[in-house]
Amino acid sequence: MSAFGKPAKKVLSFISGEYGMAAVLLLLCILFSALTIEEKSPEGTKGGERLAEDIIKLTKKYPTDFPSNLKIFIASNKGKVGENFANSLEKELNDSGLKITGKIVGDPIEVRKSLQSAGDIDLIATTSSMESLPVFDSFLDNETNIISPRTYLWPVFLTPVNLRNITSQIAVIAILAIGMTMVIITAGIDLSVGSMIALSAVVAASIIEKMGGAAEAGTLVFLVASLAGVLVCTLSGAFTGIMVSQFSIPPFIATLAMMQVLRGVAFKIANNETISDVPASFQWLGNGLSYGIPNCVILMVILYALAHVMMNKSMLGRYIYAIGANAEASRMSGISPKKIKFTVYAICGATAGLGGIVMASQLQSGAGNYGVTYELMVIAAVVVGGTSLFGGKGKVLGTLIGAFIIAVITNGMNLLLLGSETQMIVLGMVILIAILIERIRSGEWKNAVGG
Repeated sequence: MSAFGKPAKKVLSFISGEYGMAAVLLLLCILFSALTIEEKSPEGTKGGERLAEDIIKLTKKYPTDFPSNLKIFIASNKGKVGENFANSLEKELNDSGLKITGKIVGDPIEVRKSLQSAGDIDLIATTSSMESLPVFDSFLDNETNIISPRTYLWPVFLTPVNLRNITSQIAVIAILAIGMTMVIITAGIDLSVGSMIALSAVVAASIIEKMGGAAEAGTLVFLVASLAGVLVCTLSGAFTGIMVSQFSIPPFIATLAMMQVLRGVAFKIANNETISDVPASFQWLGNGLSYGIPNCVILMVILYALAHVMMNKSMLGRYIYAIGANAEASRMSGISPKKIKFTVYAICGATAGLGGIVMASQLQSGAGNYGVTYELMVIAAVVVGGTSLFGGKGKVLGTLIGAFIIAVITNGMNLLLLGSETQMIVLGMVILIAILIERIRSGEWKNAVGG
């Protein structure tokens, strides 16, 4: 019996599986939600409705202190959110029969002037952020009250803006990880994907610049530039595949060399500068929304659905698993390991090129320093998602979960204001633990130490 015992082995088997990693992701979300709970105040329309509800309750509960003829003045911050707050508050109070003597949506100076000319005021209804300002100090007396929406506790991690940021930020890494998963399943690795991001971005940005730039480039130019960036990286990946499959160069060495070459080419094309002469509409893929969902996230989901079907239903997917498990046995079965390896490195190049287009769209530019260290993040997502570095095992949906685990950990540490050095230590340990779990679960570690 293993030194870890059967219960421990069952736990490791569960954690290293797809559902286990999903459970880990859920636990991480719960953890960072608990650690980032803060006191928040409702804003906009919701804030106005909640404050109106409180005022109406006070007038009914304390009719002496808050009579129905209460003179209420509404003061709110300048901007759309402040305007929504004031309008919703005014509507709710008017509908309840309470009297509004004045309303101002503006900066502190404008609020002060409006209050000074408003006459008698019994109650000032304002936002939480404005309540703490000294704008009311000079004229408030003991008979004038000020009220703002009640605060509530809510995790910063679970705010819609933060969740949207997580999905948008992980899109590039997750897209790259599709191709990397296929490469690693064949017992290979590709260290050049970070450089391909830069190459794809500068190729696309430079074509847009030369074909009209911010002033004249349209949708057709964007499409041509994007296809060119993806094509260049696909060809780069195919070249790496030839080096690995036809000349038997170890993948680590071949891709390490290509990482340097492609990064240098990217800097050369960009003349060591950032190419930013692109229209604002170029951000559609990287920063645009469709039905409230980032377009890059929609693209990511589509690509993972296609990759999942390919790896589980197609002949190519079965061949990829077969040569990863035993290349020689696959060759004797009539499968060509060389062709499969060539194909997966070309696919990895294509996904890296597409990731570069997404990043160029997000940043509205292209530069040779894009994607630095991204190869490590991508490999981490694949390994954490359950793909074995020794080949033959792994699933693209597991990789997607692994990418979100990396994103959640990184985002959570940023919210907790942990330094970059701490984040590097944590992410490194996450990768190591993921590899150890996979080795212990498979029992292969016993063979390495003689049983």
